[in-house]
Amino acid sequence: MNVLVIGSGGREHALIWKIKQSPLVKKIFCAPGNAGIAQLAECVHIEPDQIENFLKFAVSHRIDLTVVGPEVPLVSGIVDQFQQKKLKIFGPSKEAARLEGSKVFAKEFMRRHSIPTANFQVYTEMKRAMHFFKVLKKDNYPVVIKADGLAAGKGVVICHSLEEAQRTLEEMIEKKIFKESGAQVVIEECLKGEEVSILAISDGEDFVLLDSAQDHKRIFDDDLGPNTGGMGAYSPTPFVSKSLLREIASTIIEPTITGMHEEGHPFKGVLYAGLMLTQEGPFVLEFNARFGDPETEVVLPRLKSDLVPVFLASCDGDLSEVRLEWDKRVCLCVVMSSGGYPGEYETGKEIAGLNLVEDKKNAIIFHAGTKQVDGKIVTAGGRVLGVTSLGKNIEEAIENAYSLVDKITFDKCFFRRDIGAKGLAKSLQKPGRSHVSNF
Repeated sequence: MNVLVIGSGGREHALIWKIKQSPLVKKIFCAPGNAGIAQLAECVHIEPDQIENFLKFAVSHRIDLTVVGPEVPLVSGIVDQFQQKKLKIFGPSKEAARLEGSKVFAKEFMRRHSIPTANFQVYTEMKRAMHFFKVLKKDNYPVVIKADGLAAGKGVVICHSLEEAQRTLEEMIEKKIFKESGAQVVIEECLKGEEVSILAISDGEDFVLLDSAQDHKRIFDDDLGPNTGGMGAYSPTPFVSKSLLREIASTIIEPTITGMHEEGHPFKGVLYAGLMLTQEGPFVLEFNARFGDPETEVVLPRLKSDLVPVFLASCDGDLSEVRLEWDKRVCLCVVMSSGGYPGEYETGKEIAGLNLVEDKKNAIIFHAGTKQVDGKIVTAGGRVLGVTSLGKNIEEAIENAYSLVDKITFDKCFFRRDIGAKGLAKSLQKPGRSHVSNF
């Protein structure tokens, strides 16, 4: 098979690394790719939003399977256009991708199908939204404000005061910092507990669960500072037992897949559920319509099964007999980022130490924001590398990953030092839930 993977981040590097292990695959193309991906696949210069160019490429290069990494082409309808041309592509349709593309749609969908999620209100006008906050009691804070549409991971703000809420609403609704993505906002209660990620691959009716993971979204240790695309992750997480995974499947994943089918928009592809484990059970924080990043970098190295037949079964509506086999070890990824990220940062910094990974069976460096210039690999984004390692337990995985991190350097490099720490301290965690009575 000839396979095309769309995207350029660590998620796509991990996907290609796994796809390349399949005996079904002859050649892999990636668009646009990065310096690490270029070592495994042929990179082509097509940006993720150039759907017509992807169609032409898939036809001219006889692509047997296209795998979409980022959300933008999915929300834009790339799957529908490929299917119209009878081209096989892994991912949800434009209507099904609304679970990620519109937070208003996702929240109202969950309300219709009794899927546990935080109480919420939807607003389009500054005046009405501010009236809500003016009658909100101080002890009901914090409250979450979310831009409706795609906002590159920056459209969710936790507000701790009326002033912070007003500033956030002004930026989203009046100043339109997210353009039309902020034309509607969701205001919801702030849940408390442990946040985990559960991914499922669906064929529109049946689904298979991938093993659990826990992301670290904040830029600084101890979950301080602004949100990022993810500063590290590990899998599996001890916060999700087998019985809890079954509960998540029955109360969240299954009703979502069934509900989308009943509403005439079968969900094929990866359903990512970002969950909060509260005292009242798991609640959905958000849905994504594709693989998570950096969760993919820690889930796929533990997957023993060939991933390509799973993709094909999803496309063909035939997942009912698929069973996945998992490595029992823990996989942990530390994201090395450019100094200043998620704000302004510089690029073009030469990366040293990439050749120091000796145990390639138990460790791998997934490239995210990198490119090759004059034979050297340099930084080309906010999140630069995902340094990933396996260990017999969380403690060993942490030790192995950070021993690699300490060998890699580039100017103004930044990374968190506490990836996986919450897993180690699981016994000290006591999830709880805040309740906002004004909703």
